[in-house]
Amino acid sequence: LQLVESGGGLVQPGGSLRLSCAASGVTLDRYAIGWFRQAPGKTREGVSCMLRSDGSTYSVDSVKGRFTISRDNAKNMMYLQMNSLKPEDTAVYYCAADPEITNLQAMCGRQIPVGYWGQGTQVTVSS
Repeated sequence: LQLVESGGGLVQPGGSLRLSCAASGVTLDRYAIGWFRQAPGKTREGVSCMLRSDGSTYSVDSVKGRFTISRDNAKNMMYLQMNSLKPEDTAVYYCAADPEITNLQAMCGRQIPVGYWGQGTQVTVSS
């Protein structure tokens, strides 16, 4: 499985961005998926995660109501819609996937390893 992110960039506070992640090599619908981010000087943290089975989602409190994770199995793509962006959302964003994970909180909480990662895309929120 290979994952490639796109859609990052510079946006003003209050603005929106949609990150995309293209999967190749396997069918993404068999994988739990997630978005993670890493700000300068900080550890990588989970943002939003989605199960492979019933599409259940989990988002960390700091992005609830603003970020939405989704997937398009027909296109083998996953997305992160980010609205009402804040300067503290500035980070490198990574998509990730794993065929065995069934615990969303553990996945997004980085309590368990995630098998496959993209290379990251920079998101900068600044005026």
